[in-house]
Amino acid sequence: MARSPFTLAAAVTAAVPGADVVGARALSSDGDARFDSAVATLADGTEAVIRASTDDDTAAELAKESLALRALTPGARAMLRFAAPEHLGDGRVGDGRTLVTTLLPGFQIDAADVPPGAGAAVAIGKAIAAVHALPTSVVRGAGLAERTPVEARDEVRVLIDRAAGTGRVSARLTVRWREAVDADELWRFESAVTLGGAHAESFVFADDDERGPRVTGVVGWHALCIGDPAVDLAWLTMAAQARADVLDAYASATLRSPDTGLGIRARLLAELELARWLLHGHDAHRADIVDDAAQLLNALADGIHDDLVPRVSAGMGVDEAMSALDRVPATGMNRIDTSMQTDAYDAGAFAGIARDDTSAFGPRSTQEQDPTGTGAVEPVDPHTTEDLSDLRTPEADAWGPDDADAPDDADSEDAAPPARPRTLLPSEGGISGEATDVADAHRAARAAFQRWTSASSE
Repeated sequence: MARSPFTLAAAVTAAVPGADVVGARALSSDGDARFDSAVATLADGTEAVIRASTDDDTAAELAKESLALRALTPGARAMLRFAAPEHLGDGRVGDGRTLVTTLLPGFQIDAADVPPGAGAAVAIGKAIAAVHALPTSVVRGAGLAERTPVEARDEVRVLIDRAAGTGRVSARLTVRWREAVDADELWRFESAVTLGGAHAESFVFADDDERGPRVTGVVGWHALCIGDPAVDLAWLTMAAQARADVLDAYASATLRSPDTGLGIRARLLAELELARWLLHGHDAHRADIVDDAAQLLNALADGIHDDLVPRVSAGMGVDEAMSALDRVPATGMNRIDTSMQTDAYDAGAFAGIARDDTSAFGPRSTQEQDPTGTGAVEPVDPHTTEDLSDLRTPEADAWGPDDADAPDDADSEDAAPPARPRTLLPSEGGISGEATDVADAHRAARAAFQRWTSASSE
């Protein structure tokens, strides 16, 4: 049975020395409700949030968050663009662990409802960049987890192999994921301080009359670590409208080296969240969860129609090669085009090269070969005068996403049973089919989220 706000408020006095509780109320927003929680009002006007664990997993999460919040020194907090909860105390209520922190007032926005343009999307991108800009000493000094790019890559490879070993992942998805893990260029990134898996509910907003919603606080610090920055961007597969603006804002605010594989890794981690769900059911011997995860994975396999890693075949023609060159991302110092939309090649842009303008490849006529009119015709290299008119101009074909092109059908956190799902949301470039198929996929994603949330709270 869930503990009442009054029971939890009474536990604040034991967790926070000298605290004088004068009121209590329910916490209106508490993520996935895996904790018993309440807001206690103290005599000095401070509003404190108390959360109590309901099982061993949530107790471990509270312990990690307590450590992470204490690692955020005043100097580190001053570097952020927003507030982080302040640690007030730890305690116990019954056989459960409790954590008391300050309340961050404001409102939260569901991922699918984050609007594009200036305002919430830009504020989120800048907030994530601010977290990633924290000095690594914040994490190392607290003894929190750290992963190098090699370790992050190996962890993903093991996850894929384990999921494939269950026999419930299609060969199409297994090949797709392994190709991404094997692509060296995707894993050349600089590790950063991350939240370990941000999501839409991590950001607390306040309204600004001139600029619209702005991030005033960030919650959910329990997975603070040093690792792949892409883990905090994987949730954007669920924010189809705002994705490009969030990533643009992130790219413009970050001071880190360009990361051309960021978007693809974020997409990969989002898809692998379903593999984590599958393994959670497998390890817990829950056939219902395994079947549910397998169904979602099959839907993902049926919906994708692109590759995570762009392919450039050795035997491609001129048009295909130029199309590939057109997709090489620009590398600016402080801007990285990390929009996650599927690009397409406009064949008409280069059609004239094949049909009319072959002068670039060698002279076309005797007059061009002998401009003096003396009749002396230079030998012509057959390769430079090759008739290109028969070159087939391919129709626009969807290219696999790079850091600038990561479509959005899927969803991503760290070891142990997954505490919260990052379900897949299809986008205009990620799921094939008519509008009804997209609507069905949206409903399936939301249903999966509810199933995962319910299972996590058991």
